[in-house]
Amino acid sequence: MNIKPIRNDDDLQAAFKRLEVIYQAQEGTQDADEMEILVTLIGVYENKHYPMGAIDPVEAIKFRMEQ
Repeated sequence: MNIKPIRNDDDLQAAFKRLEVIYQAQEGTQDADEMEILVTLIGVYENKHYPMGAIDPVEAIKFRMEQ
């Protein structure tokens, strides 16, 4: 397991590629531990650099209806 911080979008893409490989890891394995860590790191990076903000429920319903 070679975990490092996600500092930029290149690191983010590398984390996603690794996550694709180990996403179905069996619980209790080293790959499953790595997957949980990567999911956490990706979430933190995305929340910091690509915040979603509050979503207006009415606008969300309108958007979904248009879909």
